[in-house]
Amino acid sequence: MDIKEQITALRNELDKHNYQYYILDQPLISDTEFDLKMKQLQKLESDFPEFDDPNSPSKRVGGGVTKNFETVVHSNRMYSLENGYNSEEVVDWYNRILKSTGRSNVELVCELKYDGASISLEYLDGVFQRAITRGDGFQGDDVSENIRTIKTIPLKLHSEHFKGFSVFRGEVILPIDGFNKLNEIQESKGLPLYANPRNTASGTLKLQDSTEVAKRPLECLIYGGITEQFAKKHSEFLQLASNAGFKVPNSYRVCSSIDEVFAFLSEWDVKRHELPYETDGVVIKVNEIFLQEEIGYTAKNPRWALAYKFKTETAVTQLKSVSYQVGRTGAVTPVANLEPVQLAGTTVKRASLHNADQIEKLDLHINDYVFVEKGGEIIPKITGVDFTKRNETTEKIVFIEHCPECGSALSRTEGEAQHYCTNDSSCPPQIIGKIEHFISRKALDIDGLGGETAAQLFRENRIKNVADLYDLKLEDLLPLERMAMKSAQNLLAGVEASKSVGFERVLFGLGIRHVGETVAKKLAQHFKNIDNLAAATVEQLLEIDEIGERIANSVVSFFSTESQRELVNRLRTAGLQFEINQEELSLLSDTLAGQAVVISGVFSTHSRDELKLLVEKHGGKMVSSISAKTSFVLAGENMGPAKLEKAKQLGVKILDEQTFLNLINEN
Repeated sequence: MDIKEQITALRNELDKHNYQYYILDQPLISDTEFDLKMKQLQKLESDFPEFDDPNSPSKRVGGGVTKNFETVVHSNRMYSLENGYNSEEVVDWYNRILKSTGRSNVELVCELKYDGASISLEYLDGVFQRAITRGDGFQGDDVSENIRTIKTIPLKLHSEHFKGFSVFRGEVILPIDGFNKLNEIQESKGLPLYANPRNTASGTLKLQDSTEVAKRPLECLIYGGITEQFAKKHSEFLQLASNAGFKVPNSYRVCSSIDEVFAFLSEWDVKRHELPYETDGVVIKVNEIFLQEEIGYTAKNPRWALAYKFKTETAVTQLKSVSYQVGRTGAVTPVANLEPVQLAGTTVKRASLHNADQIEKLDLHINDYVFVEKGGEIIPKITGVDFTKRNETTEKIVFIEHCPECGSALSRTEGEAQHYCTNDSSCPPQIIGKIEHFISRKALDIDGLGGETAAQLFRENRIKNVADLYDLKLEDLLPLERMAMKSAQNLLAGVEASKSVGFERVLFGLGIRHVGETVAKKLAQHFKNIDNLAAATVEQLLEIDEIGERIANSVVSFFSTESQRELVNRLRTAGLQFEINQEELSLLSDTLAGQAVVISGVFSTHSRDELKLLVEKHGGKMVSSISAKTSFVLAGENMGPAKLEKAKQLGVKILDEQTFLNLINEN
């Protein structure tokens, strides 16, 4: 056997033993024997570097140093989940599923929701390529070097099933025992203790030295992936992932009714305390993959999944005072200042009170003893008052009438929960917030200009709004504290470079109330340029799929304000992009011009995303629901019965995949 064959054989053997030990919990050799084989491999790899392999088992021990984690775009967006906190919310969600699918029953899968750091794992022909943190869902950080040290993540899949490109999604967690041992080490060294396993796991993934990562007993539990081409059901995908060498908790259960779901929730509300990991709830998913696609997504969440949260730990503490925060949109949020109290592993000093209605509902008084819990295990909130401890002389909390920052009167639109400061032109936190939003990564992403510097520029009267950024000169920047020549030049270069950022992100950066990243993209693609959007009526905006009255009214209000129109004109004069570029505007044809298309079902030769792109490239417009305005439905196998029935009732044409392809002259 030559050297290359020896190295390959050792790698395969060690991969097998890793799998037996960490996944199956059935070790075939002792730890000592394993270590000897690992040392043998490491020596061979050191002596013969020409046979290096980034996915060798020897990489599990770390050694690489990553000073800067590259930000990369996810191949498929990582969505957050809608939360439910009681049985009524679960039933409401399930009834929406039944209504949208036209079915009387839908098969569901229940999985425990482990509390860790979400990760996306990419493979090509079964070989590990890259690991990306969740980030903002659209892009995250490449932490591949650190992920290679986690023994429960296979570097080469133990299955031939996953050909081509495949993506697996999981949760990187730190077992409770491992967390406690880490804190014992911290305590023995006189160092601060880690707050909780979740934050420790997340922080570990961003350590620069992968050798230090390897010392921590992280695990990865797989909960899903990009499944469409590999399985017809989510439960099937989980089994395939397990067969391929991933650690998939065997606690998941396929449920044929909502009653079985509630039985699972009741069972694990008790049994979860016996688990070696922290879990904060159960994720309920529609099992059939094509049905997931049929049900679809909101701008933030998949409609086909719900995260049911177990009842959280509650503490009692005293409410000392209420302060008020002003956001970039002028929304005023009351915050409770509390006597510090330990809750779910962290010290809680403040809790959001959301709005005036919440204060009134709780009947809060200063110095009340209040019940505090963490909503979704993250954000502390007050859930009630211990009235038995109330002093009769305590003062009832009344929501303020004027902005705590600028003194302007607050307003509240009928139907909205929030109070708003009406001074959007000179209220300091609003202006600073708008500038910070404008320069943020999802918007203009101005290199060399951070939030702290933006606030400094405003406070020292160098800028009053985002348009002033484009008038800055070196002499404006150099007198600022901690602003050297190189920093000033970098800032100005970043401002100049932002002029090439696309219209969608510029529109998002304007900070129009209720217009998030997804809505901004939809508006930009529909109206093509800022002038068309500015001239749009509420009725025209409502014709756009998923644009409701609140968004439509907000957009019209923004462009009807003289100061906002002046701001846009100044930014346009400065050279910012206020129309979709010609490449994005170019169509393959106008065959579907003016036609509204709904896609439903499973297709044989194209994915749903490919078909959506074809519709748009031939002039058509994608809509999610069937109405009298729908031009036709592009239907695959297993089209949703509710959509089929509605199409028939309204007389909407139904085209199969081949007929559609013939229509756009693509064979």
